[in-house]
Amino acid sequence: MTVELPKEQKFITGRAWKFGDDINTDVIYPGKYLPIFEPAEMAKHAMEGLDTEFPKKVRPNDFIVAGKYFGCGSSREQAATCLKSAGVGAVVAKSFARIFYRNAINLGLPILICKETDQIEAGDELKVDFVGGIIENVTKARTYTVKPLPAFLMTIIQDGGLIPHLKKKMAAKGTP
Repeated sequence: MTVELPKEQKFITGRAWKFGDDINTDVIYPGKYLPIFEPAEMAKHAMEGLDTEFPKKVRPNDFIVAGKYFGCGSSREQAATCLKSAGVGAVVAKSFARIFYRNAINLGLPILICKETDQIEAGDELKVDFVGGIIENVTKARTYTVKPLPAFLMTIIQDGGLIPHLKKKMAAKGTP
């Protein structure tokens, strides 16, 4: 159940799923599932290393909210793929491992850096404006300003990831 952010929509609303610091790719998508290649099947194991019920309870556009260094560990793309396929609307964290950050963009999973994630609790309803760089905690009536993703990265995300983005650009130029 992959969630795409349409070009005309600049925000999404969903619940927060709270995780801590140093969430590595082995708990986001355990290595024993690496032979699985179907994104819908991968989604069934998202965050399994920390919460076996996550894939059953997550709803489209829900957010993962975490502390520092989210996505550390191996460079497996499956970590971002399983989250996107599970319907996660975005990951909001204090910081990201560099390889996860780029994998998320390349696969069309929005990510935002927010230093105030300690103020967000599991279950809080969030409204995220990706273009304006605003995270509104509707539950607590608080607003956090974050640096929005640059326009060229938002275009990649809105196109569904780097490969669909490049295919779209090639088609527009008449390149097979």
